[in-house]
Amino acid sequence: MQHLLDQMCRRVLRHGGGDPAPGLASPDVGLPGVSFGIARQGHHSVMTLYQPMACLVLRGAKEVTIGDRVLRYDPATCFVASLDLPAAGCVIEACESEPYIVASLALDSDLLSELLADLPPAPEAMPAAGFGVAPVTLSLLEAWDHLLALIDRPADIAFLARSRQREVLYQFLQGAHGPMLRQLVREDSRLAQVRRALLWIRDHYDQMIRTETLAGLAGMSVPTFHRHFKAVTAMSPLQYQKALRLQAARRMLATSGDATRVAYAVGYESPSQFSREYARLFGAPPLRDAARLRGGRAEAGAIA
Repeated sequence: MQHLLDQMCRRVLRHGGGDPAPGLASPDVGLPGVSFGIARQGHHSVMTLYQPMACLVLRGAKEVTIGDRVLRYDPATCFVASLDLPAAGCVIEACESEPYIVASLALDSDLLSELLADLPPAPEAMPAAGFGVAPVTLSLLEAWDHLLALIDRPADIAFLARSRQREVLYQFLQGAHGPMLRQLVREDSRLAQVRRALLWIRDHYDQMIRTETLAGLAGMSVPTFHRHFKAVTAMSPLQYQKALRLQAARRMLATSGDATRVAYAVGYESPSQFSREYARLFGAPPLRDAARLRGGRAEAGAIA
């Protein structure tokens, strides 16, 4: 399998690895739904919001914290997030001569639904979470290689990209991530029910949330909702909302120097509480971190 990983690394570096900077890079190679990350050195933890995606590390390793779970993934494993999830990620293996390289594929629910309509039903299985790491297989690597080969043939992308993404998703459905991905597109699954509550929190993160409202959206009792929300996201609804608030605040502070106004804008009633929780998450008080952001000294963004 190593020759496939090496081949994909060469492609990515040939098309997007020319930047000698040691920080993070995200080259755009024009392949819809696919993104790449390159890091030429390890870095400290970076907060981000993972959207539904599958990530294949081609070289190096990364550690990510989601709620109370810490995961490590490398070329022997593949990470999948089926929901919008606040996370802290840290590249732990990278150097100038052997940079960290990752490829990510956005999960297309319509494409997954089409695939599942053509596949025989599978036994019921409840995923432990809305995200996870599982070993890669030769078949999965071959499917990824077919997809990434299109960056060498851009004229073929419009005609072949969708079928090759379908091939990758098919291989995921055959593996350990299959039960989670199947539940993602089933409207009556626990994962889909919790996702309805997540989407409400995402759209109303600046408002006070009532657990009864969220449980109603999910179609569950309050105790059942709490149990399934924690199982899917590895955090409580309030922890999830707090992470969304603070990430939104950081985006606002990148263009505004008024920390008090931002605190109220994202739903905090106490600017001092906002400052404490912001510093705990991002490692610096709001105004100091904002100055760093505007000075271009902060992270360029998270690599999956």
